[in-house]
Amino acid sequence: MSNIVRNASHAGSWYSDDGSELNNELSAWLDSVNPSGDAYPIKGCKAVIAPHAGYSYSGPTAAWAYKSIDTTEIKRVFILGPSHHYYLAGCALSRCTEYETPIGNLPLDLETIQELRSTGQFESMTLKADEEEHSIEMHLPYIRKVFEGLDIKIVPVLVGAISKEIEAVFGELLSPYLAREDTLCVVSSDFCHWGTRFSYTYYYPEPAPSDAAGYRLSRSSAPSPSYPIYESITRLDHEATNLLTLPPSTAADAHEEFAKYLSRTKNTICGRHPIGVLFGAMAQLERTQGAHPTVKWVKYDQSSHCHRINDSSVSYASAWIRF
Repeated sequence: MSNIVRNASHAGSWYSDDGSELNNELSAWLDSVNPSGDAYPIKGCKAVIAPHAGYSYSGPTAAWAYKSIDTTEIKRVFILGPSHHYYLAGCALSRCTEYETPIGNLPLDLETIQELRSTGQFESMTLKADEEEHSIEMHLPYIRKVFEGLDIKIVPVLVGAISKEIEAVFGELLSPYLAREDTLCVVSSDFCHWGTRFSYTYYYPEPAPSDAAGYRLSRSSAPSPSYPIYESITRLDHEATNLLTLPPSTAADAHEEFAKYLSRTKNTICGRHPIGVLFGAMAQLERTQGAHPTVKWVKYDQSSHCHRINDSSVSYASAWIRF
């Protein structure tokens, strides 16, 4: 098989293309993580959820997920990212053999990818589609950094606009891989994209635990002076992360409630389908292996604070997961 390298197409714009500068930035963000109550890295960490925006926005939040990773014995990293640029009715695999980063390349696990491809359930990305998509690329430098000097391979999986039921199907398919002691899963997702530029202006008029219904703000309906838009966005996102916190819920129940939440609020969580696949995989491990997953959210931030209808922001959240 010929060597096909995916270029670091967003380096120099979304993050630094200077290896030394990028390495220093990643080190600084990781060093700044100051968790309380948990000893980092998290022993037995099997997955993380982290954002994929430009590093100047989401880099510090993503560090909280990556700092939690226990790299001991990990040889394979799945990366589940949403498709932003073309419609995908299922999931797709890369045709590349290697992914470039400014701080060192990452080889793909061609054996595992071929096993997945042989199921007939996956499409294949073109190189153009692969390089245009940022949701997976934005995790590559962090993966290379935290596994510095270690021999790992990656399995990128692009996740399309799929139903909860199809998320469960792919989760079941991936669950035997994610259950392996030598495998980690990275799930790529930003949270609420708020503002007219995103065609999303959902607003809660009061803080939780109010039962007042949310509604869409418009030019003719201003937010309450006592409850700023950015606090409503925080409530909206935390409603999602609370549903996705395990325990007390099971992964199967959380997956179901998350789908209902998305249907009700339409929250623009771009990685909702990769998150759904992960929870589908954990639900399968609950059924077949008696697993009791833990999901803990450790950091939340917004790109800016929205006060008016013409403001906009993107939210970022990080979590670690044990099966």
